[in-house]
Amino acid sequence: MTGEIAIRQANKDDLPRLKKIIDLSFPLFFRYFAAHSVSDLEEPTLVFQVNGGVVAFAKQTQFYIKQVKYGCLLWIAVDPEYRRQGTAVALTNAALDWQKSNGASVIFASVQRSNKASLGALGKAGFVRIGFGSLRCLFGWRVFQFLIDIWFAPGELVLAHF
Repeated sequence: MTGEIAIRQANKDDLPRLKKIIDLSFPLFFRYFAAHSVSDLEEPTLVFQVNGGVVAFAKQTQFYIKQVKYGCLLWIAVDPEYRRQGTAVALTNAALDWQKSNGASVIFASVQRSNKASLGALGKAGFVRIGFGSLRCLFGWRVFQFLIDIWFAPGELVLAHF
């Protein structure tokens, strides 16, 4: 990838471009939820810029369970023209830095089992798969609240970065 690269927080002027990236990146079922989520700028959304244009984003959230702060990368999407160039890994690493600097003890992500690209990018950033039993040990019966907080959907795997 060539050109001037920057990662920054999204603002309302970015929303049309974020929604375009969503349309290019997600199956129809997930588009509504992703678009609704990125429209809420109260929670952080990092954008990846190349030569001043937004080419990718990472929507994040933070939540508490048992007085412990956790983070989650809710949505990560890259414009098809910028895929397979390290964009998702760089954006994921920036999101991890943001989460840790804002007090998250563990950062989670959930990914469709068939999404090899996201699984690869998250794996390169240090995420590991965590099963329901381990989540149950971590959260007790609040595991169901956790699954709601990360917007877990059927067919997804939960990944964690410790």
